[in-house]
Amino acid sequence: MFLNYDEVSEITAEYGSPVYVYSEEILRDRCRTLLEAFEGRIAPSFSVKANTNLSLLKIIREEGYGADAMSPGEIYLLEKAGFQSDEIFYIGNNVSEDEFRFCIDRDITVSVDSLSQLETYSRMNRGGCVAVRFNPGVGAGHCDKVITGGKKTKFGVEPKYCREVKEILEKYDMKLVGINQHIGSLFLAPASYAAAAANLLDMVAENFPGLEFVDFGGGFGVPYRPEEPRLDFAAARDALFPLLDDFTARYDNKFVHFKCEPGRFVCAECGALLGTVNAIKENYGETYVGTDIGFNVLMRPVLYGSYHEVEVISDRGGEEQSETKKVNVVGNICESGDIIAKERELPRVEEGDFIAVMNAGAYGYSMASNYNCRLRPAEVLKTLDGGFKLIRAADTFESLVENF
Repeated sequence: MFLNYDEVSEITAEYGSPVYVYSEEILRDRCRTLLEAFEGRIAPSFSVKANTNLSLLKIIREEGYGADAMSPGEIYLLEKAGFQSDEIFYIGNNVSEDEFRFCIDRDITVSVDSLSQLETYSRMNRGGCVAVRFNPGVGAGHCDKVITGGKKTKFGVEPKYCREVKEILEKYDMKLVGINQHIGSLFLAPASYAAAAANLLDMVAENFPGLEFVDFGGGFGVPYRPEEPRLDFAAARDALFPLLDDFTARYDNKFVHFKCEPGRFVCAECGALLGTVNAIKENYGETYVGTDIGFNVLMRPVLYGSYHEVEVISDRGGEEQSETKKVNVVGNICESGDIIAKERELPRVEEGDFIAVMNAGAYGYSMASNYNCRLRPAEVLKTLDGGFKLIRAADTFESLVENF
């Protein structure tokens, strides 16, 4: 945990509870770790859906990343954060002509997800450039809902339609500049990623000469549980670099470059969600620790069954905290599924203690809502000098009605 009790007390007193807090030091470290891991051979573009805070996006750009966007709103935020058109890659999925026009007007490279979307985009942008997302037939992830490759997902073009892709490109005089894929989210072993990359490179070599880039997608995981290993980037290099060498040796464009789309790996571990214990009760043999962290603030546990480490932060001595008890840490939303941590062994907890939900920097605030008319929390950055900076204000009651 990158915060002590006094810091947590200070932050919650000034910015409220619950509150998201991010470590600039950890964020920059993870950015650099990935850049160094692939030695410049695979360039990362941050998948902005993981975290859309402007201040964090500016830091990520400073560290040398491009960005992947999934909506005009994400593009708008990236522009506000300083990203230029040639630093943004739009990966659309079943989008409207208005969204395509939004990208065309900004000269942003677009990846289309189906033959029908390729037809639509090409008709709108005849003679232009485009990328196509393929489904490699390989998927990976911690939950069916985050597996984005394979035979049971909505994403990408099946490789058997390569001929149809080329026919549409020719029909509209389009230049295919890139091929991309994404197999899923939160994998901690590189085998499936390498297998999908091998399939993709073989397909490209056989069907699509002259590409400017090949994008292998993202999904690099972080250890949410204490016993989980970190992703072994040395093993990933050993699996991927020979594939790149072989492909480059047989491909017509020796200057083709390779990309990936990390989101979670960059920002998950830099974020903690702080909350306050408001009630403790026993119901039919179960202990419930009631907090102000409802699933409107952190959706992942109820949506995916995701595991997050939970820490009790108090000013009690270490001896009292050595004894543990199995409890259910729950939120303040009127739903039975509003559970942050189920049957978790935690040290002694009292009303007024703080709870820290770890690895909350990815898909935390970006998936938050006003369900039950709860207010979304503030976001705070712990800067490199150890100070704290408000980087997004909490909602207000006025926020709830401003669009009516």
